[in-house]
Amino acid sequence: MLIEQIHEPADLKKLNMRQLKQLAQELRDEIVKVVSNRGGHLASNLGAVELTIALHYVLDLPEDKLVMDVGHQSYAHKLLTGRQELFKRLRQKGGASGFPQMDESEYDAFTAGHASTAISAALGMARTRDIMRGDYCVAALVGDGALTGGMCYEALNDAGQNGTRMIVVLNDNDMSIARNVGAMSRHLTRLRQSKSYIAMKHGVRDRLEKMPRFGEPIYRFLVRCRNRVRSLFISDRFFDALGFKYIGPVDGHDIKQLIRVLRRAKNDDKPLLIHVVTQKGRGYTPAEDHPVDFHGVAPFYIDSGECKGEEGVSSGGVVARQLIEMAESDIRICAITAAMPNGTGMVAFQEAWPERFFDVGIAEEHAVTMAAGMAFQGMKPYVAIYSTFLQRAYDQILMDVCRNALPVTFLIDRAGLVGPDGATHQGVFDLSYLRSIPELIVAAPRDIRDLKKLVRLSQDVNRPMAIRYPRECEDLGPGIQSQRDFDIGEWELISSGSDVMIFAVGRMVQLSMQASIELMGKGISAGVVDARFVAPMDKNLLIEQASRARLVVTAEDNVLSGGFGEGVLDVLAQADIHTPVMTLGVPERFIEHATITQQLEACGLTSLGISRQIEKRLNMLRGNIR
Repeated sequence: MLIEQIHEPADLKKLNMRQLKQLAQELRDEIVKVVSNRGGHLASNLGAVELTIALHYVLDLPEDKLVMDVGHQSYAHKLLTGRQELFKRLRQKGGASGFPQMDESEYDAFTAGHASTAISAALGMARTRDIMRGDYCVAALVGDGALTGGMCYEALNDAGQNGTRMIVVLNDNDMSIARNVGAMSRHLTRLRQSKSYIAMKHGVRDRLEKMPRFGEPIYRFLVRCRNRVRSLFISDRFFDALGFKYIGPVDGHDIKQLIRVLRRAKNDDKPLLIHVVTQKGRGYTPAEDHPVDFHGVAPFYIDSGECKGEEGVSSGGVVARQLIEMAESDIRICAITAAMPNGTGMVAFQEAWPERFFDVGIAEEHAVTMAAGMAFQGMKPYVAIYSTFLQRAYDQILMDVCRNALPVTFLIDRAGLVGPDGATHQGVFDLSYLRSIPELIVAAPRDIRDLKKLVRLSQDVNRPMAIRYPRECEDLGPGIQSQRDFDIGEWELISSGSDVMIFAVGRMVQLSMQASIELMGKGISAGVVDARFVAPMDKNLLIEQASRARLVVTAEDNVLSGGFGEGVLDVLAQADIHTPVMTLGVPERFIEHATITQQLEACGLTSLGISRQIEKRLNMLRGNIR
């Protein structure tokens, strides 16, 4: 197999065109095989295979720099850069990351997990090259979905006005994670589908191919002149106005044409944007037919495309159904997401109330401030965004929503440790960056019942609120307060303990309950409090229970710095409570990809890890260190 002969990009230059096409098929087969076993981002990676081959054929990596936006197009890149064995363990502990990572390979020019960053990073590299009198090429590979994010335009505007030599390759597959939205999507569609241009292109090509000897040379000449020819048929000069020389649209599955275009671009001394059109899911029929479903997938059967295992209850789905019910009697309720209607479960709300659903594209900052404007005018907006992506809108949360005390509710999906998506996607910082914001209520349900109650409670809350939850949730059964609703800031005493009181948040409640049972088996009286509100805190219950225990423990799936544990320490210090406190949470380091269980084990946050750490601390307090 050709793929086994490729150990670095330079090996591609030994192959002829027929072999390059064969290699493209082998790469697709390998990607489908591995993702079917490991899960991952499939459709977008399948669409970028020929484009990736051409880029690695023309660029001299790693001397030249290829910056990939997000990494949903990085699988073929990993296979072409000496990581075939690592790729077999994709997104598994010790295997290849699903995203570009500088510490994984010298060929990964920039670590990325969030969209719209590649052009800015590439511009920084290009400017450094110019200052240092270097001569390498810098290219940024971005998806069309990234162009719904404002950061792209900041970078394009900056690079274009200064004429910095660089290449932006726009992979246009009419998709990001969901269908693209907005004016830029329509603009690219016009460029792709201009009937006069396409008819002219196909007509000229068909006629020239029938001409012996001279047809092919003439056609190549016309391709070199295509940018001028195109301008006669497509009047919009958007990228030219930004200072970029526009080339395209180019067939993203024609390796020969891609190599020709990229070679010319590499030798140009101006900023260029190459518009490449690809098909998402190319070469695998289920992914071609259902690109949204096959964007990010769990392990599946290749023949049918069906998932191999049953998934748990989607937290986002629970929230969406609750919102749909509430919206029936409350016209104020609307839902907003940033290119994630499927991932957040809000597609159900979209189907039920399309006139009150808004997908703004990969533009989290805009989503939050738009919600603020809607709330100011009397709406009750719910903004559903993954924890790791909401970080991008911190200033808008702080200044536009909370400074104005507007009743926007943030539905923070994928909170806590997220498993195979790894370091760039962990939702372990939200409690820290939200807890200190004035006016903001921050809550974390322990299960489905709590989640539904919190969403219902938010309907009547006239101030900003954030509800954070993991991807999947369980029903832990009725608790002490299951028959009644709770108030803002009210915690739940699940069990009392004279030796230890564990104050747990969200996912950690169940694990703490299990740890308390393990401790009781060793003669240690351990109680648990569900501290569902991180802000404001239930200070009375905290002080009351902490005063009676020999040790206070906090448990959270958030970084310790600035998190829930620090809040508990502050309350007890101000109340002059001297009970020792042990804070358990995510260490202050980036947690790499693995299963969630493995990540919890690494952080000491399993039930066994919690009970062992508590037992060790109690022994220290007794002076019986072992």
